[in-house]
Amino acid sequence: MTASPSILLTLAAFALMLGPLVLVHELGHYLVGRLFGVKADAFSIGFGKEIVGWTDRRGTRWKLSALPLGGYVQFAGDMNAASMPDVHAADGLDPEERARLFQSRPLWQRSLVVAAGPVTNLLFAVAIFAAFNFAYGQLVATPEITRFEAGSPAKAAGMLIGDRIVAIDGNRIDSFTDIPEYILPYPGRTVTITVRREGRVLELPVRIREEVEQDRFGNKARIGRIGIRPGRGEIVPVGPIAATRLAIDQTAGIIRMTFAGVGQILTGERSVRELGGPVKIARYSGEQLSLGWLQFVNFAALISINLAFINLLPIPALDGGHLAFYAAEAVRRRPLGLRSQEWAFRTGLALVLALMLFVTINDLAMLPFFGG
Repeated sequence: MTASPSILLTLAAFALMLGPLVLVHELGHYLVGRLFGVKADAFSIGFGKEIVGWTDRRGTRWKLSALPLGGYVQFAGDMNAASMPDVHAADGLDPEERARLFQSRPLWQRSLVVAAGPVTNLLFAVAIFAAFNFAYGQLVATPEITRFEAGSPAKAAGMLIGDRIVAIDGNRIDSFTDIPEYILPYPGRTVTITVRREGRVLELPVRIREEVEQDRFGNKARIGRIGIRPGRGEIVPVGPIAATRLAIDQTAGIIRMTFAGVGQILTGERSVRELGGPVKIARYSGEQLSLGWLQFVNFAALISINLAFINLLPIPALDGGHLAFYAAEAVRRRPLGLRSQEWAFRTGLALVLALMLFVTINDLAMLPFFGG
């Protein structure tokens, strides 16, 4: 087992991980807002008291703040960093200044500005995966079974050497690399695997075996296996277009697995102890950086996808909450009342803070110092 990285390396890795991802996210908001002529009053990496900053010629205050667990862009017309609208922001302004307020923009423009942050995080992940695919090629392995592991659930279900898997629960399988998405996250479930055998198509129910996998740092993960192995795969070079298309598929697959994991936690199929927060991200960042820059950058892509996913949840104070408000505005043909928005923001902020507190306590309880 590999020794855990030092505290100093872990903190440095966490800063290198979170800082650029927050910057990318907030730049998405800022650049689309600027495209539509919205004035940004502040652009902050971190929350709380300003440590260092400067004001550009457009009047935007760029700053680094004390609590490095996120960031924000505060547009003209926002009451605070959570982008609550200030109903008095337009008082005393001339028409040109009023047009630069965020709340003065059409609904579709406001929606695009809000959605730009999570979308930029997803594009960032796609760019990383595409670069890897272009540099190292694509692993190609046919979904044909060449051998079984000991105690294989697939073999027990009646699968044979030479069977070619064509679908799992109706999801098409073209390569052996497509299989893990429908197996790894679902230990204990029974899935229907469609195979082609000597010109016949068979459907076989297979119960996924539960395994606890441990990495070199001692981190454990509960995963599913069906005990099959492919033939020898090969690395095939891909061009930039194919690399990008593959990267989009990889990102979409991770999003689907994230949805599946959250759904399992909500239904009790997985323990809430599997949730992670800043402490776990910091620990994993340090571990991945200790393995090398390629592993660290790949991990950054995963965190970027998760950052986009979390921000799109329909919780007030998050981007998804704003988009939910705009959806209601589109249906009602007018914004929600200010008092309703204020209470929603307060509730959403309380929920986010409670979740942060829970996952932080959860992370701390999993550290070796507290018994792991």
